[in-house]
Amino acid sequence: MPFLSQQGPRRMGYSVRTVLDWAYGGIDHSIPGNGGQECSDFLTIKQRLLETISFVLLGLLVLYFGYKIIARDPKLPSSYDRTDPAMKRVLLIVLCVTFGIEIGFKFVGREVVYLMNPCHIVTIVQIYLLAAPPSKSSSVVFRLCMHWGHGPVLALLLPVLNTRLLPFEVEVYYIQHVLIYFIIPPYLLWLGGAYTIESISDLKWSVVSFGYQCFYHFGPLQLVAFLTQANLNNMLCPAISDPFYGPYYRCWAVLHQAGLILLHNKTYTTVVLGVISLFHGITSLFHKRAKVHGKAEYSNGKLE
Repeated sequence: MPFLSQQGPRRMGYSVRTVLDWAYGGIDHSIPGNGGQECSDFLTIKQRLLETISFVLLGLLVLYFGYKIIARDPKLPSSYDRTDPAMKRVLLIVLCVTFGIEIGFKFVGREVVYLMNPCHIVTIVQIYLLAAPPSKSSSVVFRLCMHWGHGPVLALLLPVLNTRLLPFEVEVYYIQHVLIYFIIPPYLLWLGGAYTIESISDLKWSVVSFGYQCFYHFGPLQLVAFLTQANLNNMLCPAISDPFYGPYYRCWAVLHQAGLILLHNKTYTTVVLGVISLFHGITSLFHKRAKVHGKAEYSNGKLE
């Protein structure tokens, strides 16, 4: 019995060390901007605490007042179509397989902590939207998720690939980001119903989405980044290519992310809805011509 009681804590300690090694043991701190002590010390503790308290409070205040405003008049769909299109299930399978492979890469590379990065959170949210039946909750989640699309497009325009060394790791990166930006949001907008967006003049959802981003980045994401010394979404130190590189790069990031949340969402949804409307117009025109042609053939047949 004493032997077993000694083995228990040892096994537990081994398990904890193994889990932590999977989480961040494979992160290469020699790559600039990837993490490590130097990256963690980029900002002083005083400045880090001041920014954290300020922006977490800002995020919470924005969330509180934003939700109070939305609760008065959410303007959500009043009825929901519960049908489950085959294409929706196909996209769910494709996204789950792609994300599953990405999770596998993170375990093999012992970088599981990187799954907390925003693009992976967007992927998880979209899996929920494809899997869950249309409802008021999915409408709320969809509208918030549509305001986080600037992350995937920036990841496609400015990809960081120098740490992706495994076979097909780069290809899976592009497939995942194409799916969550070019494929799934437009498809859900095309379905309509629960997946409708607010009017272009309605800024309430943009404000709430900004509050979520502030709280998530300066709260849970920064805490895990600081404890593991993994530079999650550049919360410890700026990217070497950051145009705002310097001690106040995070303050600048809050400003330009607030603008991107608003401008990108309104532009993106306007373009996508315009393309969908054009597609519907073209298909309806072809249907009308087909009907007219069919009636003409029927009339000619009767006359003969």
